[in-house]
Amino acid sequence: MTNIIVALPKPEDAKSLKNILVRNGFQVTGVCTTGAQAISWADGLSDGIVICGYKMKDMVYDQLKECLPYGFEMLLLASQSLISECYGNDIVCLSMPLKVNDLIDTVNMLADGIDRRRRRRKQRPKERSARQERILRDAKELLMARNHMTEEEAHRYLQKCSMDSGANLVETAQMVLSIMKSS
Repeated sequence: MTNIIVALPKPEDAKSLKNILVRNGFQVTGVCTTGAQAISWADGLSDGIVICGYKMKDMVYDQLKECLPYGFEMLLLASQSLISECYGNDIVCLSMPLKVNDLIDTVNMLADGIDRRRRRRKQRPKERSARQERILRDAKELLMARNHMTEEEAHRYLQKCSMDSGANLVETAQMVLSIMKSS
């Protein structure tokens, strides 16, 4: 689920917006009236959406946007005249008075984008440390020397053993090293 923080200057407006979002299946992580509170909520999260008004008690929307951690999107709720100033700031805007369907569709769109980025991050292969690379190289060299394999064959062998055992590649290489060195 995507984290949503509602930051509006009037507490009753923020609670009403939260209720609309919750009724439509969203999880609202925090409700606040100042930019500092929104930043504090966001600092504890990896990503999400901040829905805010043009001006909070302590800052305006663009100051809040600058302070948000990477991974956060901003949805600005403001009058049409104020929104015209905001274009090009990587901020999504909705004009007031707010239409519930527009709000829900926009939040869905932002949440889908965050979910796509999250999936891409997870699919990216993790980088190995120099120690892990050395373990893999040593295991391959041992397999190449003792079993007369090419480097590609040794690598494929380690991959297959890794898949068969359910261990990751480095753990498999460590097992091969410990077994082959002790024999």
